[in-house]
Amino acid sequence: METEMKEHTHSSNDTCSEDSPHVRKGHQSELVKKNLSTRLNRIEGQIRGIKGLIEKDTYCDDVITQIAATQSALNSVAKILLEGHLKNCVVDRLNEGDTEVIDEVLVTIHKLMKK
Repeated sequence: METEMKEHTHSSNDTCSEDSPHVRKGHQSELVKKNLSTRLNRIEGQIRGIKGLIEKDTYCDDVITQIAATQSALNSVAKILLEGHLKNCVVDRLNEGDTEVIDEVLVTIHKLMKK
């Protein structure tokens, strides 16, 4: 995990900005985007693999194991994004006096923890 954290550390130019009052964008470095894209491509392959297992009537426990692995991979992507969001976007907004960002982050964390 420590290696993952180093791979997706944001540069000082990686901040969230607003193009309009209602649209916010996340700005990840090219290295982070490439890392996330690679992970998501793998996850996409895992999903196709799970579909194939179901079509082949694979033993349920084996399919469930693959689903769990895919969920874990998605959680890793979410952790990377959340870390960058907290370290950059949230800090920037707090420094600007925008404390509403705390409630926004709490809602996001609740969504991630739903099960």
